[in-house]
Amino acid sequence: MRGAGAPGGQGQHSGKMGTLGHPRLILLTYLLVALELTCLFMRFSIMPYLTRRLGLDSVAFGYLQTAFGVLQLLGGPVFGRFADQRGARAAFTLSFLASSAFYLILAAACSPALPGVALLYVSPLPAALMHGLPAAQMVITDLSAPEERPAALGRLGLCFGVGMIFGSLLGGTLSAACGLRCPAAVALVANLVAAVLSFTCIPISTKGVSTHAQAAPPGGAQASVFDLKAISRLLLRPGVLPVFLVKVVSGFPSGLFMVMFSIISMDFFQLDAAQAGYLMSFFGVLQMAPMSSIFHFCLLMPGLVFSLCALNVVTDSMLTKAVSASDTGTMLGLCASVQPLTRTLGPTVGGLLYRSFGVPVFGHVQFATNVLVLLALWRQPLAQKPDKIW
Repeated sequence: MRGAGAPGGQGQHSGKMGTLGHPRLILLTYLLVALELTCLFMRFSIMPYLTRRLGLDSVAFGYLQTAFGVLQLLGGPVFGRFADQRGARAAFTLSFLASSAFYLILAAACSPALPGVALLYVSPLPAALMHGLPAAQMVITDLSAPEERPAALGRLGLCFGVGMIFGSLLGGTLSAACGLRCPAAVALVANLVAAVLSFTCIPISTKGVSTHAQAAPPGGAQASVFDLKAISRLLLRPGVLPVFLVKVVSGFPSGLFMVMFSIISMDFFQLDAAQAGYLMSFFGVLQMAPMSSIFHFCLLMPGLVFSLCALNVVTDSMLTKAVSASDTGTMLGLCASVQPLTRTLGPTVGGLLYRSFGVPVFGHVQFATNVLVLLALWRQPLAQKPDKIW
């Protein structure tokens, strides 16, 4: 299709694709996602140890996690709508520039000559615009036919695994060898490079590239990026809200555990930064229940990682098929707000559960939640409408 409703109004196929062909653009998208996730897990590997070094306790660490989650929760849907209206190039570039600002502040917080605590509390501010993964999901969705979409989105799980492996290894190794500032500085440089690649190689828009894409309705006025009604109306589309609720409810218990894992690795398993990085790398190779040692924990992770990957791929695919091609970015922005919601509530809820009941409680909560969701789906399965592809 011509894609007249795409940003900038270009209807030319070649103008939208820029200098890269279809396969190379998808490959670059996977590369950018892997780079972003590598930096993300480098941050995960140093944040708890940086807060300890600056004299902050677990409660303060929870406040930082909550602030980061709230900002990403608020920014996710708006960023998705921005990506729909302004295109893939603007979305990727904005995300990586925001990430660069975050890692710059984080690197400055590691310096003993600067007020590290104050900078650490300022660091979550750019998080509202750090959404490289939803931007990549939008590009993959735009460039893939509906029947190919689950496989294409599933390959992003490989990028997640690569980012988890190398990010955790680099974060733990670099912090042990060169100090906590080194991983933040490396992540800063990597995000600046990614921003340049995005601005020079990503096309202005990927809307209308696929023959299955559908533009926005002609003649209608384009709503603002901050139009909350236009964002929330997507949840009222047929078949959207039940799938979205399954995604939120099923993913919350495991997200709760992952939010608390940095504290658990220090307090329960007594791991240092490098050892915690190696353990996180194992998650990437694979991607709860009672446990008393690292060996038990490693035996339990394959099922958790497989279920999370399957849940994300299936729900993201169903939700993007339920909306028009001009709204895929907004829908994926809503999906991207699920994890920030966990990071918002997780530190408080997880901290209370961990302090009151210990590590096994996270497995019990996950098991109970899965059983309840399974019973709900058994009684009323989600409607399948393969003939109604927007």
